[in-house]
Amino acid sequence: MSNFAEVKFKGTRKEYFTYSKLPLKTGSRVVVTIEGGLDCGEVTALGIIAERKCGSSSDCSTPSPKNSILRIARASDILKIKTLRKDEDRVRKEARKLVRQHALEMKITEAEWRFDRKKLAIYFTADQRVDFRKLLRVLAKTFRTLIELKQIGVRDEAALIGGVGRCGRELCCSTWLPELKPVSLKLAKDQSLSLNPSQISGCCGRLMCCLIYEHQTYVDARRRFPRVGKIFKTVLGEESVKSVDILADSVTLISSEGKLRTLPLKDLEIENDRNPG
Repeated sequence: MSNFAEVKFKGTRKEYFTYSKLPLKTGSRVVVTIEGGLDCGEVTALGIIAERKCGSSSDCSTPSPKNSILRIARASDILKIKTLRKDEDRVRKEARKLVRQHALEMKITEAEWRFDRKKLAIYFTADQRVDFRKLLRVLAKTFRTLIELKQIGVRDEAALIGGVGRCGRELCCSTWLPELKPVSLKLAKDQSLSLNPSQISGCCGRLMCCLIYEHQTYVDARRRFPRVGKIFKTVLGEESVKSVDILADSVTLISSEGKLRTLPLKDLEIENDRNPG
């Protein structure tokens, strides 16, 4: 499908649309038709690239005929969306005030007006299930539109709000990361990282997404190294592996007398070849 586009909206929300006879390019601001109204976003992929991204996304489905790109955004459209983004600050403050009045255990994270103002999405986090039916009626009366209350997790919250990570760069989840995948403690163990939560957790309080990036490299590299505890016959006699350092490409050995020494992996291999067990 050549006339197929990925469009990004506020935060990390992305949807897929068809279009025809429009000179689109990546970065184009567009007005799209969706079920029940209009929205405005930015084109992030076109054609076969958009199709592949849709195919690799777990929440992507083929666009219905009702989901299409209507036009390239005009100057008035862009001005309108900027006005809506500013008004979302007011919406958040008012929503938080109403949550306190109803004594609900929930945290309002973000708000998002749809381009035609026919719908207002309010995102929140909560530790447990929340009965927000009364709040929903009050919100609808206050903002005079269809309200959608969306409960999200803390990782989704970080992706929506954004921020700066331990590396000093903007959060991957809020900039380029296409999908939030599960991150397990095993990834940190395989990379011999500190298991101190403060050292391996991101702004969201969960394990950092970047633990995934180099995991396979560490797994592949570790196959070159001997397991901890393995005994070698070296020039100094029998020594066992105390630890390995993948980045330094070295091995630390300990003798039966408790003496430690560190040497490059290739030197250990040479010594072992000369002194076969």
